[in-house]
Amino acid sequence: MTDLPPLWPACLERLEAELSAQQFNTWIKPLVCEQGVEGYVLLAPNRFIMQFIKERFLGRVQTLAAEILGEAVLIELKNGAPSKASAMPVTAPVPEVVSVENTPIKPTLPPASRPAAVQAIGTGHDTTRLNPSFTFDTLVAGKGNQLARAAALQISENPGDKAYNPLFVYGGVGLGKTHLIQAIGNFVFLKNPKARIRYIHAERYVADIMRAYQHKAFDEFKRYYHSLDLLLIDDIQFFAGKNRTMEEFFYAFNALIEGGKQVIMTCDTFPKQIEGMDERLISRFSWGLTVEIQPPELEMRVAILMKKAEADHLKLDHNVAFFIAQNVRSNVRELEGALKRVVAYSRFTHQPIELELVKEALKDILAAGNRVVSVDVIQKTVADYYKIKLSDMHSKKRSRDIARPRQVAMALSKELTQLSLPNIGGAFGGRDHTTVLHACKTINEMRNTDGTIERDYNALLQMLKN
Repeated sequence: MTDLPPLWPACLERLEAELSAQQFNTWIKPLVCEQGVEGYVLLAPNRFIMQFIKERFLGRVQTLAAEILGEAVLIELKNGAPSKASAMPVTAPVPEVVSVENTPIKPTLPPASRPAAVQAIGTGHDTTRLNPSFTFDTLVAGKGNQLARAAALQISENPGDKAYNPLFVYGGVGLGKTHLIQAIGNFVFLKNPKARIRYIHAERYVADIMRAYQHKAFDEFKRYYHSLDLLLIDDIQFFAGKNRTMEEFFYAFNALIEGGKQVIMTCDTFPKQIEGMDERLISRFSWGLTVEIQPPELEMRVAILMKKAEADHLKLDHNVAFFIAQNVRSNVRELEGALKRVVAYSRFTHQPIELELVKEALKDILAAGNRVVSVDVIQKTVADYYKIKLSDMHSKKRSRDIARPRQVAMALSKELTQLSLPNIGGAFGGRDHTTVLHACKTINEMRNTDGTIERDYNALLQMLKN
């Protein structure tokens, strides 16, 4: 086999010509190449860089190595320090490796000897907790996330801009909210590795607060969160009803916003719909930009499937992707789950991925899909039940015998469909989303106090589900 010295410097030279200076210095330069037992080993200084290299650059390195050596070569990627004997020096000294906390690596005490409070908060906050595969390149764009994506790109270029701070992203489960906000974090980190970034789920934030109190390290907790450049919090609705958490987040939020730092949050619903949330927080959520992510349209679902198949090195016929996309409409997570099921079924049966195989693999999903309830069906069912005209669902009539069934139909539409509040309002004669919100709130309250409404609602629910 060819000796080590000619390979890695040649790879570095090619990669430096292909990548931006920022990309090359951030991701490639910290790598060290060693001779392995059967090939070569690339050592990354931490798991974050290792994962990012694996997702974005390892395939290209392998291709370049084969071109340089004239033959395929095994290249392993590992996390660890190089051995002094075999580490390959590059033409210039490798710059000081930057850790994910964006400070030079320094000798630290063993975990057992660190203060318990520091460990409780997250091992000295030595990670952004970002998933390196969640980038704008891997995020499929469509009508459903068009506005949210545009805002995210703007924030990535200029975090802290008052027009977009805070950014509040809401939408149903599995629509790509987490992917979107982490894409912002990864972009900012790539642009400025020294930025203090933290992605965290709301439940983990609550747990951090509890541990900080237990270990008498609350001052440290506050200093850390108040010093961030970019805070990304997922599923903020989990703060509801947790008074101490809401209070501490209120202070952290104010400190970051006043300091010109960026705050980004996701939620499953519009801010004013979050029950049990402090009014002070709800008002602050609206200071910047609030955007909705809607379920992906057909073209976007097809694009997601094709991109996922490409990433997994699968050959997926466009007609097959179209068929799956037509029948799995709720969210991205279920769409990708359907594709995984098809792939698994293909491998188990040793059959190619064709239309008949897809129908067999997804037969239960297809059967359930045939029972999908639309707003039109809900309106007709409710109108028949209350013996009113279907046209009354769209009319401006406000008499109680018309308005109450209309409100019931709106509440059922919110529960049984994936439509947003504005879209539901549009289906009821072009009404505003606030009207739908009021209807849902009214019906939910009446179900707790009026036995007739509760009985009617449950009866209609069963009729529509069966």
